[in-house]
Amino acid sequence: MGSLFVIIVSGILVNNYVLSRILGICPFLGVSKQVETAFGMGMAVTFVMTLAGTITYLVQIFILNRLGLAYMQTVTFILVIAALVQFVEMVIQKTSPTLYQALGIYLPLITTNCAVLGVAILNIQQKYNLIETIVNSVASAIGFTLAIVLFAGIRERLELSDIPEVFKGFPIALFTASLMSMAFMGFAGLV
Repeated sequence: MGSLFVIIVSGILVNNYVLSRILGICPFLGVSKQVETAFGMGMAVTFVMTLAGTITYLVQIFILNRLGLAYMQTVTFILVIAALVQFVEMVIQKTSPTLYQALGIYLPLITTNCAVLGVAILNIQQKYNLIETIVNSVASAIGFTLAIVLFAGIRERLELSDIPEVFKGFPIALFTASLMSMAFMGFAGLV
């Protein structure tokens, strides 16, 4: 039970895929202008990351390893992730057309979100069992959602602030992201 707690804290805070491992930066910077949109993207990534971590673990253990095809890991994992993203895209388009429009091109780009692939591969490299894989996938997804929602909240506040013209827009976003990353480094000694 203690190791699961360590995996949870590590996935959310210590080894946050966006702010510590610097993976998944494209949606982090692209969809983080409004909290609602960022939260929607976080939920989509959470769903995909959790299912992708679980399914890729099962594919690795029961298909790739048994057939001696472990060298096909990356290609297989990308195919699994792409199928899941297509499913999520169809569901969001049917259930919330406004969120679908707000996410725009970033929704299908979850397929190429290196954080999702990173979680799937690192679950195998860390030699997690199925329960640890699921817990790590969920915790990492929550960490992604936390980072993108916090960043969106800060960016919304920055829009109302008096900022010098040269820093408005993307420059202040990069500066803010770097400060958030440094802040999350404070969790490094936690586990």
